[in-house]
Amino acid sequence: MNAALLALIVFALFGVAYRFYSGFLARTVFRLLPGEPMPARELEDGIDYLPTKKHVLWGHHFASIAGAAPIVGPAIAVIWGWLPAVVWVGLGTIFMGAVHDFSALVISVRHRGRSIGDIAGQVVSPRVRTLFLIVISFLIWVVLAVFAVIIATLFVSNPGSIFPINIQIVVAMTLGWLVYRRGVDILLPSVIGYAVLLLAVFYGDAMAQAVPWIAGFSVTTWVWLLLGYAFVASVLPVWLLLQPRDYLNSHQLVTGLVLLSLGLMVAQPTVVAPIVNLHPEGAPAMFPFLFVTIACGAISGFHGLVSSGTTSKQLACATDARAIGYGGMLAEGALGLLAALAATAGFASEADWASHYASWGAANGLSAKLGAFVSGGATFVASLGIPVEVAETFMAVMVIAFAATSLDTGARIQRLVIAELAEAYGVRALTNRFAAGALGIGAALVLAITQGGGKGGLALWPLFGTTNQLVAGVTLLIVSIWLRRLGRNYLYTLVPMIAVGAVTAFAMVANVVDYFRDFRELWLLAVSGSLVLILDVWITVEGLRVLISAAPPPGPPAVAPAER
Repeated sequence: MNAALLALIVFALFGVAYRFYSGFLARTVFRLLPGEPMPARELEDGIDYLPTKKHVLWGHHFASIAGAAPIVGPAIAVIWGWLPAVVWVGLGTIFMGAVHDFSALVISVRHRGRSIGDIAGQVVSPRVRTLFLIVISFLIWVVLAVFAVIIATLFVSNPGSIFPINIQIVVAMTLGWLVYRRGVDILLPSVIGYAVLLLAVFYGDAMAQAVPWIAGFSVTTWVWLLLGYAFVASVLPVWLLLQPRDYLNSHQLVTGLVLLSLGLMVAQPTVVAPIVNLHPEGAPAMFPFLFVTIACGAISGFHGLVSSGTTSKQLACATDARAIGYGGMLAEGALGLLAALAATAGFASEADWASHYASWGAANGLSAKLGAFVSGGATFVASLGIPVEVAETFMAVMVIAFAATSLDTGARIQRLVIAELAEAYGVRALTNRFAAGALGIGAALVLAITQGGGKGGLALWPLFGTTNQLVAGVTLLIVSIWLRRLGRNYLYTLVPMIAVGAVTAFAMVANVVDYFRDFRELWLLAVSGSLVLILDVWITVEGLRVLISAAPPPGPPAVAPAER
């Protein structure tokens, strides 16, 4: 099968979905109005709430949701064959992931920019708010620890990426100062800043050789440095680092997607993986584990946390939510698709692919997943005449940029979640952003540096896919209850909720049963997975009870008072 043709088919489906389906949701289900009062304007504080231009906010949102997960998920899921992975990435993104992200953004905007966990207290019950915030905090805890390890691992294996990533921080802060303190239009300085970043990529290897002691840092050392940086990023005003860095990253990420796509069209590689591979050695059953393995490549609860945690506080106009929420997830789906194609058509032969994916154990390692994308993607990019070494450095920098923006945003969301819990229970000390940020990063650091080598967070990574999608299911349930109370058609969120909730719960049960079979070695996974599953069932049962009893009002206005 021609990989370029596959990409064109899925991209066309994404275009049709955005033009018609997202427009229908915006007009008919969410009833977005350009003149709605926005939390970013009503609560503007220069720290978290800040009205932002649509293209700048799109850059922040896309860079934040496009972490390493949509790369590593599809890159391992193709072990079951290319067809199941491509179909799920395409249809899952259109009807589930993009709807989830869009609806989480809208419901947050209609509730003064509050997080989806906090909104659960008003929509369902205060008890559900507490339970859901606990699950959310657990998910972000794992994300922070593991993404720090992912970046650290890439720094160690690709030292040429260290220089451009650090230059990016300096350029981002300069950009933020120019735009928000000197009133300079963002386009020209961002283009110049991006050119500096591209230049840094070409000199990355030379700088690594010139300063060998930095390139010699261990994974553990990098984890300490990265999480320290994440704390600083989480408490700084959003305009100074987070937003301009994500905007710059969006240039790089979009460039990467374009180069990958163009390279794919030029190279016209053949997919060397099998169409379907039902019984890979050592792998679990394709159903339900394909869906939780791909995770963010099709639907992700973390995206709803970004939508309601940071993006909603910067949305300047309600109608911008369509391009940012739905459109941002389509871009993430494109990344997931390209990751799947890089891991199936980026190999020289079927024998090379079979060697890399010889067994679940061989393909399931972190370095194996990232390596398949970096080397396969570099092969596509190199077809455009770019030297392979530079292409590999660029791909590594792009992956780190994905992970770093999610690390920044995750740290800020964790701070806000801790503050919301502290406010609910009267713990005033933790409502302070510095105290809440320190607690969130400190817990992630403890997790990350345990078990030696700075890789403790990976012990809980097997729970990421299931926990992440359970959070997505609960988010869709909360949106469905809210829509039903407003008299709107809630089936467009309820049907995806039932599908993702049922499949993921089934997968979590299967995982927990396996963990208990080897309890002595996997006790942390067994206990953590059981608690997450119990909380999810509890939240879902209470939510469904409220959904069934909810009485829609007769003829609600376009924006009901209850929404504000």
